[in-house]
Amino acid sequence: MSKQESIRQQADTVEASEALHLEQDKSEQIVEALNTDLAATYVLYHQLKKHHWNVEGAEFLGIHEYLGEAAADAEAAADELAERAQALGGVPLAGGKRLEEHAPVEPENHDVYDIRTSLHNDMEMYGEIIETVRDHVELAEGLGDHATAEMLREQLITLEEHAHHLEHYLEDDTLVLESATN
Repeated sequence: MSKQESIRQQADTVEASEALHLEQDKSEQIVEALNTDLAATYVLYHQLKKHHWNVEGAEFLGIHEYLGEAAADAEAAADELAERAQALGGVPLAGGKRLEEHAPVEPENHDVYDIRTSLHNDMEMYGEIIETVRDHVELAEGLGDHATAEMLREQLITLEEHAHHLEHYLEDDTLVLESATN
């Protein structure tokens, strides 16, 4: 078996795209922000999948399906973030350990929690990511990268929708009888 080992671009470097006409220092700042968002999104994705796999109880099916959809949205967003970082001349972060190290959010530990705790943890993580993405929209806009700012705005809408849905799941109104929860 033949093995070719030639590095085309080192990790953590940016070679600004000539085609996109964005200066090197601006590209570096935006790629760093995109990689931060990429890392956060993958941490969120894995936490959502954990909860999707482990949800139980009377509302199992609806929550299971919702968490699957939310995880799919996170995976799609991560792909978009990585592709944009690459288009700007950067190297998207890859690998679980590197992603978790660069994420501005902390995943919950490996235990399985009741669904209210799990959903609350997800809502908190969404909130932290929303704050970071808002900052990155402003950064990209301020550096003249309107395409990245627009992409992040679109992702922000989805993030906020999911955070809002989680907030509704956590309300105290339920069809489950009180006797069933004691």
